[in-house]
This record gives sequence, C-alpha cells and structure tokens, in this order.
Amino acid sequence: MLQHRYSLLLLIVGLLVATSLQAQTFPGYHTSQYAGIHAVPFNPASAAGSRYRWDVNIAGLSANGGNTYMKFNKASLLSGDSLKRFVDWFPDTLSKNQQHAWGSVDIMLPSALYSIDETQSIAFTWRVRASFNGGNMQTPTANFFALGFPPANYYNRILADSYGGAYGHAWNEFGFTYAKVFRDVGDHRWKGGITLKYLGGQAAGSAVGRDGSFVYENRSRIDINSGKLNYAYNAEMDAWDGSFGSLYSPFQNPGIGADVGVIYEWRPDSDGFGSYYEDDTWNPDADTWKARIGVSVVDIGGISYNRSPYTADLDMRVQDYDAFLLEKRKGESISQYARRLRSQFEHAQIDSTDKFFMNLPTSVNLMADYNIDGRFFISASATIGLLSGKKDDDKTHALTQLLVTPRYETEHFGAYLPISVNQYGQADAGLGLRAGPLVIGSASLFSNLVRSSINHADVFVALRLIPIHFNRGSWDKGNGGIFRKRRNNLGCPSVP
Repeated sequence: MLQHRYSLLLLIVGLLVATSLQAQTFPGYHTSQYAGIHAVPFNPASAAGSRYRWDVNIAGLSANGGNTYMKFNKASLLSGDSLKRFVDWFPDTLSKNQQHAWGSVDIMLPSALYSIDETQSIAFTWRVRASFNGGNMQTPTANFFALGFPPANYYNRILADSYGGAYGHAWNEFGFTYAKVFRDVGDHRWKGGITLKYLGGQAAGSAVGRDGSFVYENRSRIDINSGKLNYAYNAEMDAWDGSFGSLYSPFQNPGIGADVGVIYEWRPDSDGFGSYYEDDTWNPDADTWKARIGVSVVDIGGISYNRSPYTADLDMRVQDYDAFLLEKRKGESISQYARRLRSQFEHAQIDSTDKFFMNLPTSVNLMADYNIDGRFFISASATIGLLSGKKDDDKTHALTQLLVTPRYETEHFGAYLPISVNQYGQADAGLGLRAGPLVIGSASLFSNLVRSSINHADVFVALRLIPIHFNRGSWDKGNGGIFRKRRNNLGCPSVP
C-alpha cells in the first residue's frame, strides 16, 4: 500500500496538478587555484594560466539531492526497514509554500588538462550526467496524497493547483576546452575560455500538469473537473529494463552544447616579479593574484530526441473515475502504461511532431576570490539557474545557490569549509579535503551531522594525477632570475 501511495502521488503530481546537478560541482573546492581540471566545468577560463603543466582526472563523482516536503530520520535511512510516517519520515504539513524536489549526478570519467604555455591551455572532459526537478505542488495537495491517501477529512473537498511537473534528463558529454590569457597589463590580467560539447542523449522525459482541479468522492472514486497533462519521453525508454546500462550509448541522440567564461585577476603586489614562493611546480605565477572575479554561462544547448509514439497531451476531465487506474501496474512496461493511460481519456491528443528538444540546465556562475596571505583564501560563488520558468516543458534546471568558502591551501594539501544557502532557504556548512591525488567532501556534512532528520544531502570525491615534482620549465627557465627573487628582492642598494 505504501508503494501504491507514492506511485499515485508521483502520477498526480505530473498529471493533474497543476505540480518542480544541479548545483555547483565539487562545491568549495571548485574555485581553488589547485582545482585544475575540476574547475573547468564551473568556468572554462580557469584552465588558462594553470599552476600545472598537466592535470589528469582518473574518476570523479559529484552528487546532490533533496526536497522541501519530507524529512527523514537518519538512522531509519540506514536500517533498510520500511519507513513509517511520523516515525521515520516527517511531512511538512503546515507549510504555506510550494513543495519541490531535485537531484543531480555528475560522473567525471578520464579527463585531462594540458598547458601549452604559461598563457594558454587545452582540456578534454568526459562526463556522464543526470538531473531531475519536480514540484510546484501546493502543500494541501501534497498532504492529501501523503497522509493516508486519501485522508477521510479530504473527501468531497476540491483540491486545485495551477501548474506543476516533473522533469528528468541523463546524457553523456565530451567537452573540448580552450582557454587563454588574452590581456595582461600592469596589475590586471584577463582570461577567457570556451568549452564545446558533443552530447549523447540517454534518457529524457517530462510530465507537466496545468489548471488541475479534482474531488475525491471516497477512497477510490474521483471527479476530475479540470486539468491538462502533457507528457513526453524518448523512444529508447520504451525498451528500458530499469538499469542505466541498458540505455547507455555515448553517441546516440547527438547534440551540441557549450560553456563560456571570463576571469579577471588583480595583481597589485606582483609588479612583474612573479610568485612569492619558490617551489618545484611548473607555473607558480598562477598564484600571484590578490583578488579575482569570474563569470561564466554553462550548459548552453540541448539534445533532440525521437518522441515515443505513446506520449500524448491529455484533457483529464472525467467523472466518477477509478483512481487506482492511474497506478503503473506490476510488470507493466513504460510503453504499456503510457498507452493504457492515454486510452482512458476521451480527449487525448497525439502530438503531431515525432521529435522534441530537451534543453540542458543552463546557468550563470559567478565567482569572487580573495588571497589573504598565499595560504588562506576566502571565496564566494553563486549558481543561478535560468530555466526554472513555466514556458518550456522540456528541460531541467540548475539549483540556484550561494556559497562562501574559507580555505587553506598548500601544494599538496587543501582544506575547504563551504557555507551555502539555496533558493529554498536551506542553509548548510560542510567540509572538503584535498590530499595529494585525492579530493573528497560534502557541502552539507557538518549541518547534516547535527540534524536529527534530513531532507537534502550531497557528496563529492575524485582521484587525479598531477605533476607533484615537475622540472622547472617556466618562462624564467628556472635560472633564479628576477622573477624568482620576489621574496628576497636582491640587488637593490641600501640608501644611507
């Protein structure tokens, strides 16, 4: 029965109501001057003037997910037992706000950055990504489906929502980046970068309801007085067996995408002398800014899919309807379910086009970074999702989020303390660590440790190869010239 309730809840969200990866990747660590290849997805301009001659990602994962309606007891999530309402999970029944859910997964497979010289770099990134958004459900509607479906005190009451939906997308991505220092005058340095992406669509779908109004007569009978449902998904999903591997093919459903970015660095103390510190890294001049700011627009573009022949636009008006017919039955394939659902409504319309275009979760990324003393830094970054509106059904959207991160950096170690707040008012504090080739962390680690129940979480981890002890080959050829002597500043006679 519990599974039935959740199935019907998700269906009604997409059908009647009218019912909402992507946040920053590697949060806190992504603005570090040591992030290398892992900073490229946030702003491709960061690849220019890199500290490393080369940087190779072996494997990396950044994932987040959450919702605004349900909180879960942490111990219950790890028990493996069935979850009980008001014991293991707790709905937000009194909220006056709309309810939302989201999630994203970003898997970075073998990728590499290479510095052509001190001013320009190229990079290749291979990522497998998925994102999901759902919601805009009014809290009374969520309560109706979550609290004993349907609670007796909801019989013969009108429930209505004007708009809502669920959206999901999974795709493969090959990115080719070029970045260059295009202006370096006095204290001011400007860098720009662009990533062009070859996309391979794996799965895409959306279900959007508008102007929904319905009344439950009793536990199984429903009158739907108004409501429209538009649902679409790609044809490959008709043969889906439930595993991602059965869908994955990196070159199917080709598409094009792009990221573009610019970074400005203020260098008032370098005066052409380069780094304060002598070390064996290839390009220590990469660290000699006092402050920097950056802006980028990422995930421009999308993928065209062949539409399943069983998708439709439905006028949901019906009287004395058996609500349990909305449930997907055990053993029923997606195509069988979509076809049966379409056949139950007299006013079904078949979309005349055989394709639909799924947009990537386009966002604007902003960054500001301040170098306190060469070891301690503080940065602020923001991601602003651009596609969260109601006009386009075929998209997912980034989670808008503000992040402030104090950090400590050395060549082989970094510690990051991200403090964040997202568009739903959820605030977090976390921890990230970089130790040689390993990067690991969570932007919500500390806050979720002290909470008894949680409704969102994230994690990131990566393994990389970098030239920890690389021969000096920088622009001063390692000859101990004036650029290496910034700390000692020899050769200036004393003034009597």
